[in-house]
Amino acid sequence: MDYQKEQAIRALVDQKIKAFAEAQYRRHRREAENPEGVINSKKNNCFIAELGEEFMFYSAFVRSFDSSFGGVLEDLGNEIARLSFEVRGKIDSFILPQQQSHMDAMFTEYDGHRPPKIEDYDRFSCMIPGNVASYAKTHDTDNYFYDPVSRTHYVIELKSGGDLDNKKAKAEKRELLTEYFLLRNKYPEDSVHIYLATAYNRFGEGNPWRQSRVLQYFDLRELLIGRDYWNFVCGSRQGFDILFSQYRESAGRYIREALPAIKNLYFKDTCS
Repeated sequence: MDYQKEQAIRALVDQKIKAFAEAQYRRHRREAENPEGVINSKKNNCFIAELGEEFMFYSAFVRSFDSSFGGVLEDLGNEIARLSFEVRGKIDSFILPQQQSHMDAMFTEYDGHRPPKIEDYDRFSCMIPGNVASYAKTHDTDNYFYDPVSRTHYVIELKSGGDLDNKKAKAEKRELLTEYFLLRNKYPEDSVHIYLATAYNRFGEGNPWRQSRVLQYFDLRELLIGRDYWNFVCGSRQGFDILFSQYRESAGRYIREALPAIKNLYFKDTCS
């Protein structure tokens, strides 16, 4: 990776983490005196409150933090991707009944535990009618990247840890397949790839990813897990290492400093 791009990635990470830490503090400063705020409302759960104020604080704070932080990682991935791709947000195209029926047949086989393969849909073709107005469809997507040099479209569904049950995994694959056919119909001469991605490997970076409920519906080639996702959006095999080294520095500077300040909003003078 060239120096200029590395510095741009580091700057984006630093800006996002700083903005997130500041937003977290502002939010809790507003909610500290609000009995219906995310932290204070836990006091109404007598089972949690009975375990002590500090336990109550962290049980509510960590859940809220984790939920918000997932959005930060998705935004960060899109911002970094802009350095290498065109980032798009909507697909206006059409999908044919034959393609819908083919998807249904695929899922019937996957439900019967036949291993999924990219070739199940990538090689499917059907006649395109002259008038497709009745099949028109608009689909919003949060992670749609286009490489104009190779004329390749990438659609990614990002889940922070990828811990999906069978029902959700099946729904995510159907959404991605719908987007795949919409793009193939609109750009028949281009390449289209769909991926399920995770921001981190819940089994530990470098370890095999063993989410069997997802693997029932996704080919391993359709997965971008943790490091692979960040390397992809950074456009470099060094992407994850560069991003995470900057994250470690920025989190230490902003988030770690914000945490005791947020806690003090609720505990006042009783903690430091």
